[in-house]
Amino acid sequence: MVTIDEGLARARETGLDLVEVSPNSEPPVCRVMDYGKWLYEQKRKDKLAAKKQHVVTLKEIRLRPEIDKHDQEIKINHAREFLVKGNKVQFTMMFRGREMQHADQGYALIKEIVTILEPVSKVERNPLMLGKRITLVLGPKG
Repeated sequence: MVTIDEGLARARETGLDLVEVSPNSEPPVCRVMDYGKWLYEQKRKDKLAAKKQHVVTLKEIRLRPEIDKHDQEIKINHAREFLVKGNKVQFTMMFRGREMQHADQGYALIKEIVTILEPVSKVERNPLMLGKRITLVLGPKG
């Protein structure tokens, strides 16, 4: 056990700082170290950890019930890319006017999309009709 004055003297001799590590213990624990360097290393570790994290975002793809087959394939390929990157995809089927009477076509198209993307995705929220829209949320598999 060393007194505070003696600890400060040792820190000054070496050109470092006296840092209190555990103030609640009996007696309090202090350490002689370069505090500025330690802070820099902590910030660097935090930055590297944040860089390695992948933030999952929700990507939206909008469709209409009378979509052309080729346009549908392109949108499904975009969704596949999003899912492989680890993002969630929300498909929104929008209806206008008299298209509302043929909501079954929209549900059929949504089911087709689910079966096509089944190898790379899982259904997070089943198709649900709210107003003039059917929404489906797919998440990455695995």
